[in-house]
Amino acid sequence: MNIELRPIRTEEDYRRALKMVEMVFDAGQEPEPESQEAASFEALVTLIEAYERKHYPIGAPNAC
Repeated sequence: MNIELRPIRTEEDYRRALKMVEMVFDAGQEPEPESQEAASFEALVTLIEAYERKHYPIGAPNAC
């Protein structure tokens, strides 16, 4: 699978990136470790995580 790496700036970019990750998992084959595909996949997941931290922050749990 060819993963196109681009910054995730919009909700549309975010949904596109999630779809790419979903396609990898649905295929049942993650890229071979240490391959260029694995590096691109890891970079894509990192971009998704950064977008989620900024736009969907998870607050600290309430202490009861």
